[in-house]
Amino acid sequence: MSQRVALALGSGGARGYAHIGVIQVLEERGFEVCAVAGSSMGALVGGVMAAGRLKAFTDWAVALKRQDVLRLIDPKWSAAGAMAADRLINHLNDFLTDVEIENLPIPYTAVATDLTARREVWFQKGQLRSAIRASIAIPGVITPVVVNGRLLADGGLLNPVPIEPTAASGADLTVAVSLQAPRPAQEPASPVRAAAAPSWARLRQVFSSRSAQATPASPLPDDLRIGDVLGLSLDAMQDLIARYRMAGLPPDIHITVPVSASGIMDFHKAADLIAIGRDLAAKALDDAGY
Repeated sequence: MSQRVALALGSGGARGYAHIGVIQVLEERGFEVCAVAGSSMGALVGGVMAAGRLKAFTDWAVALKRQDVLRLIDPKWSAAGAMAADRLINHLNDFLTDVEIENLPIPYTAVATDLTARREVWFQKGQLRSAIRASIAIPGVITPVVVNGRLLADGGLLNPVPIEPTAASGADLTVAVSLQAPRPAQEPASPVRAAAAPSWARLRQVFSSRSAQATPASPLPDDLRIGDVLGLSLDAMQDLIARYRMAGLPPDIHITVPVSASGIMDFHKAADLIAIGRDLAAKALDDAGY
């Protein structure tokens, strides 16, 4: 008799492709997924799996090139996010159709964040496509949506790895997949005490020697973009929240994907990220004796 697994799939943008690799390994080892909950990309991959369309979605994702991803983006520079993701969601109709969550063969929860009420919203009924669209609204990147009068954004803001919705599933095993690897041992979680560098020397450098046109060296990396700043900021926040929440409700197996695996918008790297998910899942299951 196969063991029943409850899956909690975390948020983290394109790194969520690793969830596919984890699911593949679980299925190959004979586990039965009896419940799945996800935030952001975890909600998307979990929803496609619950709808029985994971293979078709995987084939599509692996074939995506960088230019394909750019064509799926709806720029909305003056709106509440850099992109609306409408083209992406419309393209996903082939995988999500108009299925209702309550009609899925696997109990499923998509987690979003109500920005005004500052609380989680669990979608366990209604249109799967709408629930996923709310859950993937990364602040500053993908525009939020209004559902039932609620202004909704990425579920990872409050629950990066949503284990709680699966707690009553009766599973033999809870597997959580987070997309922010643990802090290295040499980097403690305690605050760093540091002195702020004096700024007067830099100001003098800027305003002196006009004839020489002196300019200070840039204090920021030349290749740092706003997407990088948003991604790093969200990763830092979600890592802390996930560790606190899992301390109260720890999973049986915790698989962590390193943030260095990809940026949050590297959706053209599906094949590499799926392979990473497979390797990490196999090691975690082996270490746990499964």
